[in-house]
Amino acid sequence: MKLMIMVMLDLGIFGLIAAVVWFAGRQIEIRLGVGRRLRGETAAKPTAQATSLFRQQTVKSPFLVWIQEAFLTDSKEKQSLARNLHQAGFDSPSAPAVYKSTQIALAVVLPAMFVLGMKLTGSDLPPFKMIAIISGFLGVGYLGPYMFVKGRGDNRQTALQDQFPDALDLMVVCVEAGLPLEAAFIRVGNDTAVSHPRIAEEYRTVTEELQAGRTRQEALHSFANRTQVDVVKSFVALLIQTDALGGSIAQSLRVYAAEMRQHRMLKAEEKAMRIPVLLSVPLVLCILPVIMTAVLLPAAITLAKDFTHVVH
Repeated sequence: MKLMIMVMLDLGIFGLIAAVVWFAGRQIEIRLGVGRRLRGETAAKPTAQATSLFRQQTVKSPFLVWIQEAFLTDSKEKQSLARNLHQAGFDSPSAPAVYKSTQIALAVVLPAMFVLGMKLTGSDLPPFKMIAIISGFLGVGYLGPYMFVKGRGDNRQTALQDQFPDALDLMVVCVEAGLPLEAAFIRVGNDTAVSHPRIAEEYRTVTEELQAGRTRQEALHSFANRTQVDVVKSFVALLIQTDALGGSIAQSLRVYAAEMRQHRMLKAEEKAMRIPVLLSVPLVLCILPVIMTAVLLPAAITLAKDFTHVVH
């Protein structure tokens, strides 16, 4: 009973803290949005605003600035963290500081909630068990945000890899129709915003970087580094090499699109070939024992009766 009360108390405290953090974040987001509108920094679409190259690049919150200066001093670590957060869909410049502050807060709050619950319920645990449980809560609080970001990033990368071939086919149509590559990025980003939002978001980011003055090679390299998807890296390498050698971009894209369709077909066939292997597991564990029992049970009953007669 005491354990149940302690668990409910911990959940209640955690829910209250989460609600306060969510409300504070919403108020900060609303105030930042009002400030951007007052300064005239509006965007045509919310998705474009989220990844815009012209968004506010500095963190204005004093607490987040302190977190960056105290815990994100290594530039390589900060860039790697920002890239992982971007892959997970968190594009704000303050995302690394928010991530690190969340890690620290959970690593402190979860053990503190457990200790507070123990004190309020009057429970007493051996010191070794107490240290082990507190260490477990500390690890969960610190690794929880990392696992969440990693899982979301993997899901978004999978979605990007699945959506890219369709966007590539549309880009082939646009380029063969006479549009330059920059205009093709704009057209594909606009036309796939509803059906393929992830790849459309990346295409709009490439467009904004080109409009901001970056070279085509730099924008494409940034595209590959942000996504960390093999098909996108091959696509970027193809465009850069074709542009450097003076080849036909339309022809190169058409060949690559055909290879992508073949790759998708081979991947689908590979998954189909795995079905018999996967079906063998429930067959052996669930169906085979029932069949063996139905076949051998009559013989076992007969053998048991004969053995009983022999004994008597």
